[in-house]
Amino acid sequence: MSDLAITALLIATLFLILGSGVWIGLTLSGVAWIGMQMFSSRPAGDAMAVTIWGSASSWTLTALPLFVWMGEILFRTRLSQDMFKGLAPWVQNLPGRLLHTNVVGCTIFAAVSGSSAATCATIGKMTLPELTRRGYPEKMVIGTLAGASTLGLLIPPSIIMIVYGVTAEVSISKLFIAGVLPGVLLAVLFSGFIMLWALRFPDQVPRADARMTFWQKLHESRALIPVVLLIAAVLGSIYTGIATATEAAGVGVLGSLILSAVQGSLNWQSFRESLYGATRLYCMIALILAGAAFLTLAMGYIGLPRHLAEWISSLGLSRAQLIVALAVFYIVLGCFLDGISMVVLTMGVLMPTVNAAGIDPIWFGIFIVLVVEMAQITPPVGFNLFVLQGMTGKELLWIARVALPMFLLMCAAVALIYIFPEIVTWLPEKMIVRG
Repeated sequence: MSDLAITALLIATLFLILGSGVWIGLTLSGVAWIGMQMFSSRPAGDAMAVTIWGSASSWTLTALPLFVWMGEILFRTRLSQDMFKGLAPWVQNLPGRLLHTNVVGCTIFAAVSGSSAATCATIGKMTLPELTRRGYPEKMVIGTLAGASTLGLLIPPSIIMIVYGVTAEVSISKLFIAGVLPGVLLAVLFSGFIMLWALRFPDQVPRADARMTFWQKLHESRALIPVVLLIAAVLGSIYTGIATATEAAGVGVLGSLILSAVQGSLNWQSFRESLYGATRLYCMIALILAGAAFLTLAMGYIGLPRHLAEWISSLGLSRAQLIVALAVFYIVLGCFLDGISMVVLTMGVLMPTVNAAGIDPIWFGIFIVLVVEMAQITPPVGFNLFVLQGMTGKELLWIARVALPMFLLMCAAVALIYIFPEIVTWLPEKMIVRG
């Protein structure tokens, strides 16, 4: 059977099992087992046991449940309630006024959650009722929140960066630091769009609240200062080489527990709920990673990655054409799969091609995160769209339409990091790596 026929058969099997409602992790393992049984001489059971144990016992992966737990702890503090009150005074004088709380709030919470959906839900609970009550246009409130909440994937610590780092065997610490400037760039693009819209339609922007002095603004923001310091401690310890990503995750958990205790929101119930929530999410991700590791091994034995790399090389694509083709591929794939599944499904096949094309794996990781961000707001399987649909009751396609400008800004961000790769690579080159 030809490689093309084998690939088509395995892809059809994958979507058939997924369509039947089987969990993604089990589906990946099942397709890998079928592939090895049919097209490889190595015993599938032995390979599955060794691979799944190896993927589950990775020390690097330890950072993932810790960062997830950190986000769960802070999710249950008064952070979301205090954030609007703390941010509003600082953005009153910008064109677009309080719409910027969507962008700034998502940027801050992204640095403690690592999840796009969690960022969308948390900031949405804070800004949607407030901005609607004050008379801001609904399409701008929901559209900017849909786009800005995708920063949960790009601003470190990011769950999907850890997944990419493990599957592509790239330094997670360097990935975290590489995501800082692109994250700031995307936040600036979002805020810039809000400013341009406000200047174009000034009559749609409600009046500003009463002016405050600098010290009054600082007093209103007092609840946010510990969170900002915690973010600085986590990222600063990685950047300076004091801690590895896993050790920094431990610092983040300890700091979030202390912060939660000081705020008075830490009790046995909230502690237990945060631990249960982090455990459930991590187990889901770990099962997907284990299945993906087995599928990657199976694909290697069958020889599909090598043949795919040879086929792509034979097309004679330039680096720019390859990047555009991959961007389109991931955007289409994102219409049907969540971000983590997209990464673990494709890395084993695509990394040989990426390396052969001379693309920096750190840069490629940030590129992947950006295009996966786009998938969060593309129907029919855009997770942020689902979250906002549940919160607002609006139709999925309407939310996707009002989020379209944010999608186009993400396309612009991809173009900028391609034209100026130093946006991604400069900080990691300056950092001291430990572990």
